[in-house]
Amino acid sequence: MIYIYCPFAQGLFSITNTRGIMKSKFLQTVKETFFSSLPLAVIIIICLCIAPLSSPSDYLKIVVGYLCVVVGQSLFLSGLESSILPIGRMVGNSFSKYNKLIFVLSFGFVFGLLATVAEPALAVLAKQINFIMPLVDSTLFIWITATGIGVGVAIALLRIVKNINIKLVFAILYGVAFLLVIFAPKEFISLAFDGSGATTGDVSVPFILALGLGISTTASKSKTNDDSLGIIGIASAGPIIAVLLYGIILKAVNGELPPESPYDMSSSLGIGDIVLNNLSDVALAVLPIILISIPFLIFLIKLPKKTFAKLLLGVIPVYLGLLIFLSGIDYGFGFVGQYIGRIFFDSARPEWLKWLLLPVGFILGAAITVSEPAVTILGVQIEELTNGHITKTTIRITLAIGIGVASLLSILKILTEINILYFLVPLYATSLIMMIFTPKLFVGLAFDSGGVTGGALTSAFLTPLTLSIARAVAEAHGGEMSILTNGFGIISFISVTPLIAIQALGIIYNIRLKRATIEAQDDSFADLESFVTELPAIDDDITTEDIELTEEIIEDITNVDAIDTDIVEDDVTEIMITEDTIEQVVEEELEEVIEENASLAENINPDDIEEIPNDTINEQEQTEIPIAENDIETQTTQSEENADE
Repeated sequence: MIYIYCPFAQGLFSITNTRGIMKSKFLQTVKETFFSSLPLAVIIIICLCIAPLSSPSDYLKIVVGYLCVVVGQSLFLSGLESSILPIGRMVGNSFSKYNKLIFVLSFGFVFGLLATVAEPALAVLAKQINFIMPLVDSTLFIWITATGIGVGVAIALLRIVKNINIKLVFAILYGVAFLLVIFAPKEFISLAFDGSGATTGDVSVPFILALGLGISTTASKSKTNDDSLGIIGIASAGPIIAVLLYGIILKAVNGELPPESPYDMSSSLGIGDIVLNNLSDVALAVLPIILISIPFLIFLIKLPKKTFAKLLLGVIPVYLGLLIFLSGIDYGFGFVGQYIGRIFFDSARPEWLKWLLLPVGFILGAAITVSEPAVTILGVQIEELTNGHITKTTIRITLAIGIGVASLLSILKILTEINILYFLVPLYATSLIMMIFTPKLFVGLAFDSGGVTGGALTSAFLTPLTLSIARAVAEAHGGEMSILTNGFGIISFISVTPLIAIQALGIIYNIRLKRATIEAQDDSFADLESFVTELPAIDDDITTEDIELTEEIIEDITNVDAIDTDIVEDDVTEIMITEDTIEQVVEEELEEVIEENASLAENINPDDIEEIPNDTINEQEQTEIPIAENDIETQTTQSEENADE
């Protein structure tokens, strides 16, 4: 059989194989995204069965919106795996070439900012805010919150380099945040905490973690796991402070904030027009991080051309996925959330029906959390860190219950029109107090998990749901309550409950660990005590023969040194005798040769002497002399070496 090498066929096979792998990953991502959104679809179907839509075109709008959200998010996540996330890891590892702290912090700030700008959950939240308050520009809001993330990332890296206690950093940051709450407009309090939860999602979290890992290993290679955790938690505090400052500045510049616009997520535009309107906004979100990364990839990392081209091509599905995702929310997904919120406040239905929103909110929050892939990854990480004492199933159930309660509290706040601070202050105070009793490892995990749970689906569905409930409550009370103040806040609730849940698990783990240590010590003392009590019985069992045998063994051991000394002295004596014998034999042989030559010389007649040719000499006799000399030298050398040993 003849094999022919064909570079074109090999390249074609490689491309085909790569496409097959990418297709398989994309289908797997579609499957995960579909199952994570399946609870929402079930609840939507149930609600639509209870209160059918009046127009058949609205059903088509919901279906198209739902499909756009699933396909868009899947395409977006697949593109991340092949472009932005590898870029983040490469850039983070490239910082090992630089040891200056100011350089590391500056680029940590820049890349943290740009990674957040491309976050889809933040883009959804900014659009919803702009619907209600046009004074707040959506693009500007995105960049302000992203700046807060950048500053937070720099602070987190500074903490790692300087080895500052993470509990102290959290106490200071949240102390400053709640101090600014006193001076900020009430409309911006919920926005600040919601913005913090929306900034840490599918793009920013992996990118910041990749950067943080590369920089932290460069700054100090001896850091432990509990020192490397907490980067996301510290970064999440930055947007809270940034948005509160933004609200204070807006109020100082404009005096009183302008009245709110009616909230309506339904759009009269077609899906094509919505896509065209989102083209520039999506480009502004994705392109900055790519443009700032190109110099690193070319001049510092020096990627091969094929790898560089592959990374750039991976940006295309990121852009298209984000475009489809946001367009689907604008077209149909936000509309259905708003519609469900109105169902329970229909005047034709009983008054008590609105309280059914509480269990609905709990089920939605819990179901989304259980199906969230990022929560599963977090559970696996904690299970490994605790050596299986806390399983990933325990983590998922704990977070599901916590976030279900968060959704319930958010809806309860809207229905009762209670100020959000009456909820957030006790919750954050509880989480900060719990840090005293929680191991540092779980403190970092707890604050990091707050960013994991508030994903794009929360912004896409739950926020429109709560805003529509707030609008219905405001209409029922004559429009006295602000939708901006009462409607937002569900993301902030979802972000704070994991702080308490994970720290509670950490305290439980610490208690179990101490209990297991005490039990192990008690078992050791019990074994030692039983051994001591058995010593007299063991002593009674010892016989005279055992004692005599032991004495013989000890005597043999003490004689080893003497035996060894005798062996060495005998060897040295033998070597010396051997040397003297060799010298004596050589001298005797030389004397015999001389005497024989002398006797032969006396009997030889000078006239009979003839010249003997050299070739008549026996060759064997010629070689015997040097061989004998060599043997003597060899024996002498060996004897000397043995004497040295």
